[in-house]
Amino acid sequence: MELALLLVSMAAVVLAVTAVSERLHVPAPLLLVVVGAAAAYVPGVPTIHLESEVVLLGLLPPLLYAAAIQTSLVDFNANRGAILRLSVLLVVVTALAVAVVVDRLVPGLGWAAAIAIGAVVAPPDAVAATAVARRIGLPRRVVTILEGESLFNDATALVVLRTAVAALSAGVTVAAVAGDFALAAGGGVLIGAAAFLLVAPLRTRLRDPLMDTAVSFLTPFAAFVAAEEIHASGVIAVVVAGLLLGHKAPLIQTAQSRITERITWRTVAFVLENTVFLLIGLQLDWILEGARASSLPGSRIALVCGATLLTVVVVRLVYMQATGFLRRRDPIPASWSFLIGWAGMRGVVTLAAAFVIPEDAPHREVLLLIAFTVVAGTLLVQGLTLPLVTRLLDVPAPDPAEDALARASLLQQAADAGFARLDELEYDDHHGVAAQVRARVDQRTFAAWEQLATASGEETPSELYARIRGEMIEAERAKVLRVRSRGHVPSEVVSQVLGMLDIEESMLDAATSARADVRRSSLAPTGGRSCRDLAEHPVTRTASDPACAECLVEGTRWVSLRQCLSCGHVGCCDSSVGRHATGHFHESLHPVVQSAEPDESWRWCYVHDITG
Repeated sequence: MELALLLVSMAAVVLAVTAVSERLHVPAPLLLVVVGAAAAYVPGVPTIHLESEVVLLGLLPPLLYAAAIQTSLVDFNANRGAILRLSVLLVVVTALAVAVVVDRLVPGLGWAAAIAIGAVVAPPDAVAATAVARRIGLPRRVVTILEGESLFNDATALVVLRTAVAALSAGVTVAAVAGDFALAAGGGVLIGAAAFLLVAPLRTRLRDPLMDTAVSFLTPFAAFVAAEEIHASGVIAVVVAGLLLGHKAPLIQTAQSRITERITWRTVAFVLENTVFLLIGLQLDWILEGARASSLPGSRIALVCGATLLTVVVVRLVYMQATGFLRRRDPIPASWSFLIGWAGMRGVVTLAAAFVIPEDAPHREVLLLIAFTVVAGTLLVQGLTLPLVTRLLDVPAPDPAEDALARASLLQQAADAGFARLDELEYDDHHGVAAQVRARVDQRTFAAWEQLATASGEETPSELYARIRGEMIEAERAKVLRVRSRGHVPSEVVSQVLGMLDIEESMLDAATSARADVRRSSLAPTGGRSCRDLAEHPVTRTASDPACAECLVEGTRWVSLRQCLSCGHVGCCDSSVGRHATGHFHESLHPVVQSAEPDESWRWCYVHDITG
């Protein structure tokens, strides 16, 4: 009963602190560490010892898997050089640098224990870094590198730690170290790939979302245990399996299974991630109590803790600047490199790894305090100052306008492919079904383009549709609930109808909020690709007081305006009644139009269906 009360209390604290962090605009992990540290000294709060087995087997696999299935394999591959240098080479460099510092400051420690604590504090934590990075809006490439690094650096650190722990009891050779690393990396990749090859065919046969999600829960633990049984890296096995399964999910899972899995893992990750940081803070009291019993004076302990914290921060910053020249193709800007260096927050894996150090290791109580100091110090110092550093370096956040433009362009291309397939199909359509299908697809595409509209104070057609349909669904749900209360309709039927309304409501385009985000952004998206026609028609000045002449003649209203870059003709967009910009293209075959809305400078090529 006491354990159940403790778990419920921790969950309630996590939810409450997370809610408060939203109001204070402070990342939840940072606030949870502070709350946990303060709670550790509250009378009646039990002392909680975070065991390494609980973290490495109970928490690490699901957290890694949840991150891996959401990580883009394409983005990871594009940045694999930077990710591997950070997750392998930097971990080793940091471990050695910390070992030198600690060995000099702690007499009688020995190189094996010094390297062990170096390996413990070397790997940054993905949860800590990205929780802050996403909140303050770091560039996506920076977030991708941080996430990719943190998916693999734990494996490197644990291999180094395992070697150092073995050296505490017996000597090790260079060949043994190389063999351990090869087995950990190669075996982890093989086990992860094998897990993918086993799970992927199974998922293609599963149509029940609950069964599919249950298989998803089993996968990270099975991959981790299987890899560890052959002394390979369970971390790498989980990450490889997650990356491959996440990449192939659109092909091997049903849409409902993907939705269920995504929501489930987001919930699990939310609870585990935040609970982990609360647990970190709760370790403070007993770790400090152990350090007080050390034979080292308090001043020396404070010195070695501070020096280690400074070392891990400085080594990472210097490494990022020193290795910038290695990426000659598509280099990382210097300001981004500094941000990646400053975002090296440590997390729960560092504390869990510290507990792996044997009980009889020299000055173990000091080593545990060093690990806690690095975790708390990097979280609070770097985590709290990262937003300020981002502003000082003037690093741009992802632009909602560019996202809206890319989304509209991609949906347009998808719709064109769908219409092409519709034209190929043979069917007897006596009821105008094809026209209804075209209208629904057009509505979806128009809604995406309308999010780019900048005219203030006017509802776009999609916004009006979402508002009207939302009011209707609310009335429909109220009616169904009244019918339910009478008890004349089976509860299963009522649940099915309510579920249908919920799905439709969730699919309503959130045009108002998306449009507000676009208006707050630069409103000058540039697009990501180009073509011959876009290259031949650069951005130009739009008409000073643009208007769609055809709409004025017909007495209709336009939603947004487009200007032909060949002849200067101004016409209304496809979301408007007349669709005069597209009509002008079909008549003139002029390929490129530019937005004629205020502060917009994006272009659209009708021939190649891409933006610029």
